[in-house]
Amino acid sequence: MGVAFKLPELGENIDTATVVEVFVSAGDSVKTDQPLLSLETDKAEFELPSEQNGTIEEVLVKAGDEVKVGQVVVKFGGGGESESAVSGTDTTKDGKSRSAPPQQQPQPRGSGQAADSPTSGPASDNKAATPVADTHGDDDSAGKAIAAAPSVRRLARELGVELPAVAEALGRNRLTSADVERFAQGGAHTAAPGYTGSNLLDALPDSPLAMLLKPVELPDFSKWGEIEVEDMSKIRRRTAENMGRAWVEIPQVTHHDEADITEVDKRRKASAERVKKAGGHLTWTAILIGVVARRLRDYPQFNASVDMAGRRIIYKKYIHIGVAVDTDRGLLVPVIRDADKKDVVVISKELGELSEAARSRNIKPDMMAGATFTITNLGGIGGSAFSPIVNPPQTAILGVSRGSIRPVWTGAEFVPRNILPLTLSYDHRIIDGADAARFTREVCTALEAADALNLGEA
Repeated sequence: MGVAFKLPELGENIDTATVVEVFVSAGDSVKTDQPLLSLETDKAEFELPSEQNGTIEEVLVKAGDEVKVGQVVVKFGGGGESESAVSGTDTTKDGKSRSAPPQQQPQPRGSGQAADSPTSGPASDNKAATPVADTHGDDDSAGKAIAAAPSVRRLARELGVELPAVAEALGRNRLTSADVERFAQGGAHTAAPGYTGSNLLDALPDSPLAMLLKPVELPDFSKWGEIEVEDMSKIRRRTAENMGRAWVEIPQVTHHDEADITEVDKRRKASAERVKKAGGHLTWTAILIGVVARRLRDYPQFNASVDMAGRRIIYKKYIHIGVAVDTDRGLLVPVIRDADKKDVVVISKELGELSEAARSRNIKPDMMAGATFTITNLGGIGGSAFSPIVNPPQTAILGVSRGSIRPVWTGAEFVPRNILPLTLSYDHRIIDGADAARFTREVCTALEAADALNLGEA
């Protein structure tokens, strides 16, 4: 009997993916972690690895297919390593099979059981089992099954969390480990009663704001000349939808300032080789991530989300910085987690790895989830200033333009100084102009001081 390999959990609120390319055929021998498919969601494009060694018996999808979480995409020949795990049986030393033990009942959470940092995405702690969406047991009050991977259910038992309660709080039945952990920590990120979307437009589809986003029917441009039509990728479509909503929903204000980075840039260049030997690349983006993350500790409104439907503000106690990366498929935003706790060497190494994953089409959705603030740097391309759009549910974004050498009056003479333009766009519903000016000035001041180069032990 063959072993069914199902599409695993891909991340929070991601139920489907599009097959971009199939790397295997029937009869192929594959090893654990060998790519089987290339998939695209509305947030990322990445390769789906095998969870076992074995021989491909049948490939059930092709390029262009839309596949759902839990759908069988490949079948392995019988006798594969993971067959017992997938079929729910275990094998004893004498070769006989036995049923897997029933799940333990949830135990009360002890006072000393603190949840780890939230994570999401496919289960990775049990390589012998194919991480599939388990839709059996733990029904909610409406009778719908809770869709959660085995690792999510195990985490819920360890934390003493009831999955139906999490589903009810979030307003959806497909749950991830991040949902369970946040709920265990107090449910700070659960939805307001009667509201399951991420913004006001989802809650009020017939509102004037929503009507402004209604697609406009275009004329037939071919009447006037030759045209070429190309379907939007999922990533481009989601970007267009999110940016359109953000522009309509959020009252955005843009604040400009400049940092004199002359002295710090000299130290940056002098330290570049030292950081390179440690495995990083000392770029201004890496430096800015550390500087901004530390400033966010004192400005919680820049690290928050606005819930107008629930009439509340959600302040995050963690600081995850999203970094816009230019790729041939559009803008992707991988996330540096807990950036305020890391030195610039660690940040630069993580940034390089994430950027490479984004450009090589192998970045997974969980690598781009959970950002609380975004930095977008166009200085490497050019331009003196621009106004980035706030990406909800965040409340601010920092834009960086190309630095230039300018004459600066010292009071006695003009001297050449390296000036870096910074642009902060922010949500005026919870951020006032004075706080935006103070925040940006503190970032500039930090870039002008030794605080900018937090090299740790490099």
